[in-house]
Amino acid sequence: MLTSLALIFLVGLALAAIIQEVRIPRIIGMLITGIVLGPYVLDLLDPSILNISSELRQMALIIILIKAGISLDISDLKKVGRPAVLMSFLPAVMEIIGFVVLAPYFLGVSVLEAAILGAVMGAVSPAVVVPRMVTLMEEGYGTDKSIPQLILAGASLDDVFVIVLFSTFINMARGNQASVMDFANIPISIVSGILIGCIFGYILSWFFETAYVKSHHIRNSIKVIIVLGTAFLLMAIEEWAQGYLSISGLLAVMSMACMIKIRSIQSVSKRLAEKFGKLWLAAEVLLFVLVGAAVDIRYMLQSGLAAVVLILIGLVFRSLGVWICLIGTGLNMKEKWFCVISYLPKATVQAAIGSVPLSLGLPCGKIVLSVAVASIIITAPLGAFGMDISYKHLLKENKRST
Repeated sequence: MLTSLALIFLVGLALAAIIQEVRIPRIIGMLITGIVLGPYVLDLLDPSILNISSELRQMALIIILIKAGISLDISDLKKVGRPAVLMSFLPAVMEIIGFVVLAPYFLGVSVLEAAILGAVMGAVSPAVVVPRMVTLMEEGYGTDKSIPQLILAGASLDDVFVIVLFSTFINMARGNQASVMDFANIPISIVSGILIGCIFGYILSWFFETAYVKSHHIRNSIKVIIVLGTAFLLMAIEEWAQGYLSISGLLAVMSMACMIKIRSIQSVSKRLAEKFGKLWLAAEVLLFVLVGAAVDIRYMLQSGLAAVVLILIGLVFRSLGVWICLIGTGLNMKEKWFCVISYLPKATVQAAIGSVPLSLGLPCGKIVLSVAVASIIITAPLGAFGMDISYKHLLKENKRST
């Protein structure tokens, strides 16, 4: 395992640096590292690492979501409430509709199988989007109109909506009837996640403040460990509550971080954000290399031109959904184009659930996985590269960074 970790960090960082020198986003180097080191090419990673790959990727996501929550300015977010809600589901719905209509003709699948495929494809990647929105908030690009906050909030909620839909379609494909409660779980998981996260965030901020007042100084490094441990607990609560209450653990984590920022003095939240920013340097490598390792390049090659065309058409449907969400927001044409670009990348969710239909023995399993893999290879670089090269041209720099 230690050899595998050494390869992940050293090769991942080296290739990321080389890729960055030719003005290509670092994430591409990390994804390539994972693909090459993974079980489908050189097979140099220890199976023990691969067996806990999903847990390690989830830990990395938790770290960046905490940093995002601590960096998020709630007062700015209030300005974009309606479009943020629309962005959480409408682009995904438009993309799913595109797959339901076109996938039966392109890939020869049934309408229900097309819906499953669309649900897998409908999620934007928080692993690609969230770090970039945090950077924009720190640098002050687009913050005068709360554009990073809008995209950050919408992308965080988007995954919850899509995963619930995916679970519902899977149940239908396995012969189970979808109930009204399955769809009701979408808003329930969102509301419960936010509520539970805020409660835990309030308790933590009260604890830190009380310790400070009583001169029991808690080092920032210890606060980071406490916050991180609480975030892991929130994710565990999501699993414990299954069958009783639908809870979005990721939203709970982000809400907890937001509450800590609201309740804490500015210097404390700023130092915590800096600490989690340093943690993200390692977590980013781990996350994207392991996402790359989950990609079976053979399935992507087998999916062929039809899958590529279908993915690109799906992005057109998705982009149309983003444009509809932004009607009446006051954003200019350049800013709307940036929002469209930000909603293109797919990686984490597709890597996490793309293999589920195949593991369940559904007839569409191999096709779903093939298209999911192809979408990661195409859209993660497209979205990441698009955001990195366009934000300075499409967004206005605001000197007051958040």
